[in-house]
Amino acid sequence: MRGCGARPGRLLPVLALLLWAAGLGVAEETPSHIPADKLLVITVATKENDGFHRFMNSAKYFNYTVKVLGQGQEWRGGDGINSIGGGQKVRLMKEAMAQYASQEDMVILFTECFDVIFAGGPEEVLKKFQKTNHKIVFAADGILWPDKRLADKYPVVHIGKRYLNSGGFMGYAPYISRLVQQWNLQDNDDDQLFYTKIYIDPVKREAFNITLDHKCKIFQALNGATDEVVLKFENGKSRVKNTFYETLPVAINGNGPTKILQNYFGNYVPNSWTQESGCALCDFDTIDLSAVDVHPKVTIGVFIEQPTPFLPRFLDLLLTLDYPKEALKLFIHNKEVYHEKDIKVFFDKAKLEISTIKIVGPEENLSQAEARNMGMDFCRQDENCDYYFSVDADVVLTNPKTLKILIEQNRKIIAPLVTRHGKLWSNFWGALSPDGYYARSEDYVDIVQGNRVGIWNVPYMANVYLIQGKALRSEMSERNYFVRDKLDPDMALCRNAREMGMFMYISNRHEFGRLLSTANYNTSHLNNDLWQIFENPVDWKEKYINRDYSKIFTENIVEQPCPDVFWFPVLSERACDELVEEMEHYGKWSGGKHHDSRISGGYENVPTDDIHMKQIDLENVWLHFIREFIAPVTLKVFAGYYTKGFALLNFVVKYSPERQRSLRPHHDASTFTINIALNNVGEDFQGGGCKFLRYNCSIESPRKGWSFMHPGRLTHLHEGLPVKNGTRYIAVSFIDP
Repeated sequence: MRGCGARPGRLLPVLALLLWAAGLGVAEETPSHIPADKLLVITVATKENDGFHRFMNSAKYFNYTVKVLGQGQEWRGGDGINSIGGGQKVRLMKEAMAQYASQEDMVILFTECFDVIFAGGPEEVLKKFQKTNHKIVFAADGILWPDKRLADKYPVVHIGKRYLNSGGFMGYAPYISRLVQQWNLQDNDDDQLFYTKIYIDPVKREAFNITLDHKCKIFQALNGATDEVVLKFENGKSRVKNTFYETLPVAINGNGPTKILQNYFGNYVPNSWTQESGCALCDFDTIDLSAVDVHPKVTIGVFIEQPTPFLPRFLDLLLTLDYPKEALKLFIHNKEVYHEKDIKVFFDKAKLEISTIKIVGPEENLSQAEARNMGMDFCRQDENCDYYFSVDADVVLTNPKTLKILIEQNRKIIAPLVTRHGKLWSNFWGALSPDGYYARSEDYVDIVQGNRVGIWNVPYMANVYLIQGKALRSEMSERNYFVRDKLDPDMALCRNAREMGMFMYISNRHEFGRLLSTANYNTSHLNNDLWQIFENPVDWKEKYINRDYSKIFTENIVEQPCPDVFWFPVLSERACDELVEEMEHYGKWSGGKHHDSRISGGYENVPTDDIHMKQIDLENVWLHFIREFIAPVTLKVFAGYYTKGFALLNFVVKYSPERQRSLRPHHDASTFTINIALNNVGEDFQGGGCKFLRYNCSIESPRKGWSFMHPGRLTHLHEGLPVKNGTRYIAVSFIDP
């Protein structure tokens, strides 16, 4: 029938076409049932990418038989998105269909593969196809492409989509064969225009017995239909539902600019994640590192791009990763002069465990993009580098197995989920707005809060991620990935990866850590982390609260050395040291004089040699500390008393033989007082302590970081015992004056 083909713009004589159609068996009745093994799926893929593998996995899930055309060939069908082309697919179909042209009981389903997933099986698709009572069914679209001038030539459709989409069609093999035999164009000509011209010709449409899947029962093209489709969970299955037509399409095509939505659906369909069984693909194609003799080589790229709180702890956590140190290399970019001292301390420790460490400092004056490209190249140019692990300094990796877990998932690009404490802020976006920035996906909150656990294909990730070294040396070998228009480096990387068809995954299968807030980090103090109680409360607590503090409420470790005087651990040694350092750095001790302009009335009856928290701008931090860590203890030891957690006087006192060695008996202007020892008796000073006169009870060995809590008025007249030598520091607050 080769001679019966029509060139574009020419019509076959009506009689000849009808005779030809008769030879195709138009008058034959449709069989009552088509066995599933008579369905063949054909697709075209000259290369294999993540989308192709997802398509094949969905086909395998439903036991489709798939024939892939064009493998290993050069693609000459055009540039892809928003451009005409694709003719190479028709030419390959034309060649492949020759062997099926006479198999009248076979059904061919052609579909794109890079952006398509199956949501149902062969039996379902065949049943729906037979119900159309046509020989060929094309996907339907609400958008006309590529020639909008042809709109008026389309048959009128009262309900459903009007235009042909060539991303999916199916029909009996002889009809499909003779349809593609009409092709006589070039590989870069447009496949959809070719099929469209046949469909809009009433004679050819009737001869081939073509219809469109107007209500998306079989094929769902997402472009122009994003408001119609939703994810549906029912009877333990995940499906995409078209709510306009109340249909459950079988082949979902993320055509045009709908790749992100398609990736979202692909996280669930076909049954990749269900509410009943959770993540079905999480353990698919994984690596077991416990079974390997030699661990993969990993380059860790560390990026310090702004002043960052708790940086020494961040660097130390890198050395606690549960991974052989001989398999690690380090690349560190530090943009901040402020952190050079931290880098030096870390380098002196790390060089004993990691043989290769490259440090690029602020003197290089690199942009973030330049630095990140350099770090990636550090792995890319090393044939032995199996993985590149990029970590920003605002990531707190609390799980030492993070690196192993990510490697074992065996994805080209994968990140651990990290979130900001108490907030929905995380290192990924579930969707993008039309201008390419953040948009919240339907499942974002559930993923962040751990209500849905799995491996998630996402459009954007930042701060921390793992990339396979072989991907850097193949798909990602030739582009400047961190530069794109005016985007920040992470957005540029993700956009470039998306446009290459590389999937980026986020894992929330484990607790990995958290994100720090760096926005309001003031570096004007000596120990700037002390001021981070509001911005980063979890990290502040880890650094500055005594490790035994929680035992106050679980193991009853509170002591009572004198009547109604309670003694408990509250501050870490680090907190004590830094508080003393801040006061000495400020240096304006009051000298223990009665005249004191800092307090109301200007006169102190029982003066101490002190510096107020307010003087070093620490008052708000200290009051919050009282509310968070002192108030709960108050309720425990003074049952029924609920403190307001307010104090007008919060200060650090300095006792020394040279200045003020003791303090005469007095009552405090408070409901209760806390008195926290900031250094060690016997090491830093001799003597000192506190005596409660009413009970003739003295406490002469205060422990560093431990606090006394005692009533301030009426019953607990007390004095400061003399320091014999050295210098004693205490932090005092008169609470609820």
